Amino acid sequence: MIALLLILVPLLSGIITFFIKKEEGARTWSLLSAIATFIIAIIGFTCYSNTAALSFKAHWMGILNSSFSLSADGMGAMLCMLTGISFPLIFVSTWNTVYKKAHNFLGLMLLAQAGLMGVFLAMDALLFYFFWELALIPVYFICSQWGGEKRIKITFKFFIYTFIGSLLMLVGILYIYSKTNSFDITAFYNSNLPLKEQMWVFWLFFLAFAIKMPIFPFHTWQPDAYEQSPTAATMVLSGIMVKMGVLGLLRWLLPVLPLASFSWGDTVSTMAVIGIVYASLIAFQQDDMKRLVAYSSIAHIGLMCVAVFAENKSALQGTMIQMFSHGINILGMWIIVEIIERKFGTRKMSELGGIAKTAPVLTIFFFIIAFANIALPLTNAFIGEFLMFNGILGVNPQISKYGIPLAVTAGLGIILGAVYTLKMARKVFLGETNSLTEQGTDIVFHEKAILGIIAVTIIVAGVYPQPLLHSFEDITNSILHKSDVLHLLKPAKH
Repeated sequence: MIALLLILVPLLSGIITFFIKKEEGARTWSLLSAIATFIIAIIGFTCYSNTAALSFKAHWMGILNSSFSLSADGMGAMLCMLTGISFPLIFVSTWNTVYKKAHNFLGLMLLAQAGLMGVFLAMDALLFYFFWELALIPVYFICSQWGGEKRIKITFKFFIYTFIGSLLMLVGILYIYSKTNSFDITAFYNSNLPLKEQMWVFWLFFLAFAIKMPIFPFHTWQPDAYEQSPTAATMVLSGIMVKMGVLGLLRWLLPVLPLASFSWGDTVSTMAVIGIVYASLIAFQQDDMKRLVAYSSIAHIGLMCVAVFAENKSALQGTMIQMFSHGINILGMWIIVEIIERKFGTRKMSELGGIAKTAPVLTIFFFIIAFANIALPLTNAFIGEFLMFNGILGVNPQISKYGIPLAVTAGLGIILGAVYTLKMARKVFLGETNSLTEQGTDIVFHEKAILGIIAVTIIVAGVYPQPLLHSFEDITNSILHKSDVLHLLKPAKH
């Protein structure tokens, strides 16, 4: 029932929000709905081992042998909690942002939240596809109606990319369905497609996930979309929606197409590593903070992709904890960028400077989040990146012979990440104030509260990550066991 409530609460609240014409009322209702969903997500995460409480199954499309099947394993519960905590923070941080027809904007945001919850919980391939689209469609409308000057062109590009990806995934789902006569995830796990079929079906799924993450060279929609979208939508896109792609790799690709995952693993990892270095170099050249953060996100997600295809316990656990950490950290970065843009009317680093003198509290929070973004010890990202690199370096030679070259090259992204993050810190917060920043003021109470929650989450997860790691134990073993990668790979390779 908890799994169903995680979808129903934002879905029904979103529909009701469309009819609340008064802006203040719509904002309050949306925030209360998001808080209620967060509380349900906390309950779900704390009892993730109780499969009965976190599962729901009902008849849906019997003629197609498809059911409304939901279940929250450790990974799903964690992503639902990330979604649950993110939306109240997003609503509070953008509370003073003026939107034309705010009730429609907020209603679409809640519908996107419902879609995201469904993606993370769906255990039926057709249902997964349904929620995949439900999560994306509201974002199209948000970006096209409330985005920047180039919103129409950018949204069209975003639509084409994701539409093609979704279409390819649908073809892949229908092909496997034609073999199993069921959309149930267990039937997909037991499909046992021959290697030749897995080899091309793999790309139908992977392209959809790679576009969403995004992985080089399917990333070109992302910086433009992040820049032109309203900041609240950018937070959803970068903090949560990219995790749809990572989850797709872990839940729907590796276990369903294990032989193809092995065969294409080095190719995909190479693409991801190229993306890490490329995005880091481009981020270093940016003057717009939004574009810098967007490119840094490509680099972080690329490392997760490499770790997924290392296919060992350390790498998978690191990926899962990094999904949560990246969501929290990138959300913090966007909130700070939004505050700076609102206070000073610009996101260009060359026009800012010396903010630490007029906004010391904001500066402290920025440095905590920036340190997490570059994975300093005692921050949440350190745990995830350490485990991922450990897994990539220790990859079984039967799976990949390139663990060390991939880890070393990906490590360049970590070094470059520190360089461009500290460059942003120096240009924006340190040095002397100018005519634009000398009149600035520090953040107010509600901004301190939301950034405080993010800072505490960063430090607590960095110092005591055991509860998160423990929650991933079962699902990590389950992914490796269901895919039975090594057992299947040995006869295929020799």
